[in-house]
Amino acid sequence: MKKYVFVTGGVCSSLGKGLAAASIGTLLECHGLRVCMVKIDPYLNVDAGTMSPYQHGEVYVTDDGAETDLDLGNYYRFTSSPVSRKQSITTGQVYQEVIRKEREGQYLGKTVQVIPHITDEIKRRIVVAGNDNDAEVTVIEIGGTVGDMESVPFLEAARQFGHDVGRDNVVFVHLTLVPMVAGEEFKTKPTQHSAKALREIGIQPDVLLCRSAKPLDEEMKRKISLFTNVHRDAVISAYDIDGTIYEIPLVYGNQGFDEIVLKKLELDYKEADKSRWENVVEIYSNPKDTVKIGMVGKYINLNDSYKSINEALIHGGIANQVTVEIVRIDSEDLEKAEDIGAVLSQVDGILIPGGFGKRGIEGMILAAGWARENNLPTLGICLGMQIMTIEYARNVAGMKDANSTEFVPECEAPVISLLEEQTDVKDYGGTMRLGLSESHLKDGSLIRECYGEPLIHERHRHRYEVSVKYREILEESGLIVGGTTPGNQLVESVQWPDHCWSTGVQFHPEFTSKPTEPHPLFAGFIKGALENKE
Repeated sequence: MKKYVFVTGGVCSSLGKGLAAASIGTLLECHGLRVCMVKIDPYLNVDAGTMSPYQHGEVYVTDDGAETDLDLGNYYRFTSSPVSRKQSITTGQVYQEVIRKEREGQYLGKTVQVIPHITDEIKRRIVVAGNDNDAEVTVIEIGGTVGDMESVPFLEAARQFGHDVGRDNVVFVHLTLVPMVAGEEFKTKPTQHSAKALREIGIQPDVLLCRSAKPLDEEMKRKISLFTNVHRDAVISAYDIDGTIYEIPLVYGNQGFDEIVLKKLELDYKEADKSRWENVVEIYSNPKDTVKIGMVGKYINLNDSYKSINEALIHGGIANQVTVEIVRIDSEDLEKAEDIGAVLSQVDGILIPGGFGKRGIEGMILAAGWARENNLPTLGICLGMQIMTIEYARNVAGMKDANSTEFVPECEAPVISLLEEQTDVKDYGGTMRLGLSESHLKDGSLIRECYGEPLIHERHRHRYEVSVKYREILEESGLIVGGTTPGNQLVESVQWPDHCWSTGVQFHPEFTSKPTEPHPLFAGFIKGALENKE
């Protein structure tokens, strides 16, 4: 019988349900179990593709081209769970499918209602997702907070699971907050009310993860247990840690969280092997050096906008046994700066990430130019590669008006442009090159050296490409095309000539980096920055 773990949240948002769910998956895998992670988002959008980073953080892209919540990135980094469109469920998807079936007459004239039709569709999607890798345990994170109107159908579906498959096959984990008030006194009342709100829906939590600034003592756990009807041993202190988020599974495991879940689900399991994660924490906690990486972007005021890149840089540091200090540089500020060198000379390398729209572009181009001229290691991702190309076209290839048609549609030298078949597109939903595709790497290029192989597969999310019309001119002026799509059709990677370390890629390598398996581009970039510092 398949097993299910539902993760809900209470009191307030942004407590870390995604990391909690990912940590549960990690611990179960340490016991040798196959897991599948599922994220439920209660918004009406079909997916996260059209959302602003300021609204929803980064958009995480899967191999099959799904644009999803950033928590699927956490799942990928922490576990071996498949991440695809099946593992991302939204209110928009559910209602869209139910309405489609109703229009086609599949409900045979019945009145279509939230119960059972919406809840049945939610449960169907959860089951389908769990079958993706023949998972023994499916971990489902329900977004939002208990008490939110939007989450009610999903919580009801979760409640029904206990009846459908039996309570011995379902565990409810509730993440809540134990705030600290003046005098460093913990208050349990918010947690009590949150558990009560969940019980009113019909769900009795089996485990409480209690977020707090400091570890909870035994007396505090006993009090929470008494007022929430949760066993004392199942009250877990999810306290703030000083180190890396990859320590969280170990913190939970040390309190017996995994044993509680496994016993509740009546699963046979082997003794946990947490050595990989202990090794990651050991390297992170005892670095040999520090490198500073300047992140030159337009969404730097919101940390989650570049969540996967931030983590991939940390993974690159782990690969080189160094701490990576990320210096956030607003590209709009660079446009006004009197001395860009005064800013960029303080870092050991710069990374220009992806993004959309004209704002802050000239600041990125100025940063790329300074880095090229002053031999500063540079990694450009998606838009970042296009910026590196535009800067080179302007200042080396002699095309002073070089630009992208995304920013200046009528520019005289559109070195970056849409593919011809996309020029008349008006609907921006689902018009990008999305998901996994193949790239061929050029012998002797830096990117080929980093990967150590001639053929790679990486995930894309973009509309604009290096123009085929200008490619020959750029190469004749010295720009190295290090990677292309099959048949040498489109540019996948560029490299500045006679530069210590520079690579721009059209794809998103950050989406496939793990702390236990750092991505070769990020490992190579941090190595280049470290050598530059030395």
